[in-house]
Amino acid sequence: MPNSTWQKSSYSAANSECVEVRVVDGAVELRESDDGDVIVRTTPVKFAAFLQGARAGEFDHLTTNS
Repeated sequence: MPNSTWQKSSYSAANSECVEVRVVDGAVELRESDDGDVIVRTTPVKFAAFLQGARAGEFDHLTTNS
């Protein structure tokens, strides 16, 4: 991500409920599109580890209703 423009997932289509991501000053920032005032910042290495965990299903248990 070479610039600081917010990007949303292509899976979001026209839906306004999505997570957006951008890079600012070397940090990765994430926000929920419908609550843009809350921004989470992390490093590229930690963000890559998070994405790898998500792809591997590491967080799937958090999406089930108990």
